[in-house]
Amino acid sequence: MSAKQATRGWLRHVPNALSTARIAAAPLLLLLAFAQQRAVFTWLLVPALLTDLVDGWIARTWHVESRRGAFLDSVADSLLLFAAIVGVWRFHPQVITGHALLCGTMIALWVLENVAALLRYGRLSSFHTYLSKTAGYLLGIYVGVLFVFGHSPWLLRVATGFS
Repeated sequence: MSAKQATRGWLRHVPNALSTARIAAAPLLLLLAFAQQRAVFTWLLVPALLTDLVDGWIARTWHVESRRGAFLDSVADSLLLFAAIVGVWRFHPQVITGHALLCGTMIALWVLENVAALLRYGRLSSFHTYLSKTAGYLLGIYVGVLFVFGHSPWLLRVATGFS
């Protein structure tokens, strides 16, 4: 076996492992949010958001994409987004109340899309278009910035606009 094949064999598990870690992190994040553990929540949320950037890049770069990986990534994205919304609601309620129409519209459209996909296809949708990726990355960046540096209104508008 060549070194390239050995590396690819090892790397083929990394994207799914990262997605699985995000899935496992979601209930922990919810517990931390309800326990008002903001520092620990932030320390778990930020790396989880970063793994969302890395898993797809590894899969595409090393040509180890799979249907299972796309499914795991979509589930992880939805669960992490839900946990992040709960975290914003628990730790930064002023963002939601101060931008109620913007946040409410984005959340309602996200819920509607997921419910429609479940009803129509029996599973969550798996959008991996450039626009969908950009929207997800921008939302993740906004949430990460919010928890580490504080609220950035212009970044919220850009992220929700893409969403």
